[in-house]
Amino acid sequence: MRSIADRFVVVLDANVLYPFRVRDALLRFTEAGLFRTRWSPKILDEWKGSLLKRRPDLEESINQQLEAMAQAFPEACVTAGAYLIPSLTLPDPDDCHVLATAIVAGAEHIVTENLKDFPDDVLSPYGLSAISPDDFLTSTFELYPADALSTMRAMRLDYENPPFTPSEFIFDLQAKGLPKLASLLKANIETL
Repeated sequence: MRSIADRFVVVLDANVLYPFRVRDALLRFTEAGLFRTRWSPKILDEWKGSLLKRRPDLEESINQQLEAMAQAFPEACVTAGAYLIPSLTLPDPDDCHVLATAIVAGAEHIVTENLKDFPDDVLSPYGLSAISPDDFLTSTFELYPADALSTMRAMRLDYENPPFTPSEFIFDLQAKGLPKLASLLKANIETL
């Protein structure tokens, strides 16, 4: 991770780690130093379990990805917080561990696709809000446009099988659940 400044902290819910393209964008923005990412062992276990349920043949690859994430972001894994879980109330009690991780990590946001499971009235006393990955990546892009554009260009160029033209990359991001981010990139297609 580059040291740009002491950026804000976010917790990534398991459901935003599941889609490859979304996870790749979030982790590349983290690596670029645009924010600091946190997760817990339980979040990673949920992510792994969801993937294995759908694709048990990918267990070795998933384990390699987990190891690569641990090596690239050793500070990301938050192991404390279990003591908070009994005192937390969310619409889905199984999400309390995510909130506990965010509280212990001093996060500003929980990046999740399940916004309804993290209501503002529960999160705001902790200085937290829930945000979708597309909204979060778009907001981050708007805060740090040069760094974000450079990161997305590097991401596009790293894809070699298949390679993407700028237009194809934008279309792929739209199709993979990042239409707002894709729209910002379309406005910058000449440098993508």
